[in-house]
Amino acid sequence: MSSATASKNTLDSSSVGEVKSAGLEIKDALLIFNEAWAELESEFGCKNLCFPKEIILLGGAPGAGKGTNTGFIIKARGLTCAPIVVSDLLDTPEMKRLKDGGNMVGDREVVAILFRKLIEPDFRDGAVLDGFPRTDVQVECMKLLVAKLGQLHREYRETALAANFRRPTVHVMVLFVDEKSSVERQLSRGKEIERHNAEVEATGIGEKQELRVTDLDPIRAQHRYRVFKESTWDALQSLKEIFFYHLVNAQGSFAEVEQNILKELKYQSSLELDPRTFEKVRGLPLASEIVIHARQELVRRLDSYSHEHGELFGCVVDLIGGRFMPIIKRHAISGRAIVNSEDALLSDPLALTMLIDIFSERGFHAVVDKQLNRVPERIDLESGEISFRPNTVYRIRIYFEGSEIRRG
Repeated sequence: MSSATASKNTLDSSSVGEVKSAGLEIKDALLIFNEAWAELESEFGCKNLCFPKEIILLGGAPGAGKGTNTGFIIKARGLTCAPIVVSDLLDTPEMKRLKDGGNMVGDREVVAILFRKLIEPDFRDGAVLDGFPRTDVQVECMKLLVAKLGQLHREYRETALAANFRRPTVHVMVLFVDEKSSVERQLSRGKEIERHNAEVEATGIGEKQELRVTDLDPIRAQHRYRVFKESTWDALQSLKEIFFYHLVNAQGSFAEVEQNILKELKYQSSLELDPRTFEKVRGLPLASEIVIHARQELVRRLDSYSHEHGELFGCVVDLIGGRFMPIIKRHAISGRAIVNSEDALLSDPLALTMLIDIFSERGFHAVVDKQLNRVPERIDLESGEISFRPNTVYRIRIYFEGSEIRRG
């Protein structure tokens, strides 16, 4: 490889403004990241390295309920792909051969196999990573990845490949339980697995589950929790100043934990839009209840409008702000407003589509009816014939959550 090619395939520290110098970990992370990226670029080509739009880094103490709540988190974010469980990735034949040879699966192997997994088509809209990052080096590699994807987003956003390099959104979600709850849950899990495996052995029905040694011994369970607090906890905490950070109280019942997760992940699409798109819609007020159905598609469409039809998109935003919002505000109590408009802008089908999507992004539900009328224009006094001109009226119904009125 020539020196010019090597320079293109690597991400040096001067181009990573978000990554702070942290001694040896930074140096190791740069080497590991550059090597993993170079391998991907060599095999697939840079233009085909499409990483998820949204990445949720799911961490938590032993017994905090990561496995229990992963499906709920995926559903809450509108994702359709399975979670990426890092420990499962390391259980491949290749990794087993590495371990059987007496070698450890280190940060280099974890980062390389994870990056390769993330570019699979199933994870284009988003991915939940269970068990990453666990070390300071993995934390720095995550920062480097996001910085690299941000760099590619800036490079390609004015090209036909812009959709492949969207600005990534990263959430760090930590399910927290105290040491007492963690130990109790680990031991309870161990007893349940023991009962299950005994039943499978007695009946021959079903499959045995893996039983961790730490789930049988209170001392080991306690040690596992303390290892988490002394290593993984610090690694996750170091991300809170860079990415969206969610510390979830996971000590309650399933229903209580789910509500805590929903509260933390309350959708704010404006955080995910391209900055230029956000500048055009930020003046429109948010409704109290924001629609999350088909969230990824909605965000992608809005960014597409702003990128490919910027002038028209701006005109639609101005129309909503100047013509529609004053009427909507007057109907804030009822939660329903009807606006009739003859604006020629709405004769463009794309403008109508934009209008509906913009309202959806702001938390409203808009329905448009197109009415074709004939308006008398003049009368022929001799024949009595009346001349009409065609007139199109757009009737837009806007629904949203109205105000609650307190009654004494």
